[in-house]
This record gives sequence, C-alpha cells and structure tokens, in this order.
Amino acid sequence: MGCFTFIKVMMILFNLAIFLGGGTLLGIGIWVSVDGKSFLDIFGTLSTSIVQVVNVSYFLIVIGAILVVIGFLGCCGAQKESKCLLMTFFSVVLIIFIAEIAAAVVVLVYTGLAETFLTTLVTPVLKEKYGEDEALTQIWNVTMNEVHCCGLNNYTDFENSPWYLQNNRTFPSPCCKSVVPCSQGLRHRPMSRRSLSGCLPQGCFAQILEEIRTNAGVVGGVAAGIAALEVAAMVVSMYLYCYLDKK
Repeated sequence: MGCFTFIKVMMILFNLAIFLGGGTLLGIGIWVSVDGKSFLDIFGTLSTSIVQVVNVSYFLIVIGAILVVIGFLGCCGAQKESKCLLMTFFSVVLIIFIAEIAAAVVVLVYTGLAETFLTTLVTPVLKEKYGEDEALTQIWNVTMNEVHCCGLNNYTDFENSPWYLQNNRTFPSPCCKSVVPCSQGLRHRPMSRRSLSGCLPQGCFAQILEEIRTNAGVVGGVAAGIAALEVAAMVVSMYLYCYLDKK
C-alpha cells in the first residue's frame, strides 16, 4: 500500500467517524427539541429539568450539522478523489479554524470589547423578556443557579424587567443566596455587605471568565488538541489535492 493510498484510507475512516458522530449529535438534538419529554423519560437522571435539555439541543443541532457537512466533504472527497470536494473541505475547516482563533483573541485579549458587545446584545433582552418569555426565563435561571451568578453583568440587568415589575420590584431568586425577597434595598448596601447578606453581585460573564482562568490548563489543552486536528485535516486534504493535481 502506497503512501497516497494509506493517507486516503485514513482520511476516509477519520471523516466517516466525524460524519457518524455528527449525525448522532444532530439526531439527538432534533429528538430532544421535538420531543424532550420522551428523552427525559429515558434519560431522566441526566438532567434536572426539561429546559436544560432543550437548551442543549440547539447546541447539539448546530455542532452536529457542522460535523456532518465536514465529514461528508472529507469522506466523499477522498473516496471519489474529487479535487472540488477536497478544496471545499479544506476551505470549510480553514474558516472554522480562523473563526475559533478570532473568537479566542476577542475573548482573551479584548475581554472588555466582548463584554460591551454582549451587554449591548443581551441586557436589553433581559430587561424586556425576563419574566415574560418562559423559555428565556428558565434558561437564565438554570444558568445562574449552575454558574452561581446574577445576570450578565450583575443584578441591575433585571431592573424594570417584567419579572422585576410583577414581583414587587424584587430580583430573581438565583441572585440571592439567603435573602428573601431579594429586593431593591440590597443595591444601597456596600458591596461587601451585599455578599454577606446574601446578594450575588457578580455577573455571569465575569464568573465564566473566572472559571476559564481557573481551568486554563484544561481549556488550553482541549483547544490545542482541536486546533491540531484541524491543522492535520487541512494538511492531509491539501496533500491529496496536490497529488491528484499532478496526476
């Protein structure tokens, strides 16, 4: 078996695995989004609420669809020895690779810019729909309970929201550790007293960044592994393309 044949077979098997994995994730995501109740009946112990499952389903659908497309292009491109499919595969992986690097730079280097962008995008939605849109409200409640934070920036993100106005100007329960109701009076206390009295002044954006910094080694290792696989996939696809171009 020559070098070209070996690399071609490995390319087919690798992308076939990606295609099948992506199809599985896509199928699960669609199943959960369409009939989350039956999923919970089978895998109830894996989730505490249907909202958590529905929230994850959209993520699974997007990731699954991307993997299916990449796997299809790579597998068929190598199998059929199609320069067009191989170049398309290379281009898609390159775009994803560049997007990941750009996102990492924005988050790690331009944290303030990312926070400003998210604040401009998310805060108005919280003020307009939290307490009115049931799905959005439950998703944020789950997020705040799991991450132990309050709002995107802090509890003031919920001021004048439907929840705030309908519940006697109180903040969502995840924003308080022990004080009930979590009222407007907390904002007038010093930050140190707020923490001691039960208020969670830290927003989810800052908390998530802190978690990433705490687990920087693991996050960096996973990111480096994914980047290495993407670079290897691009190198192999370009090798096959150049080999076919010489034939």
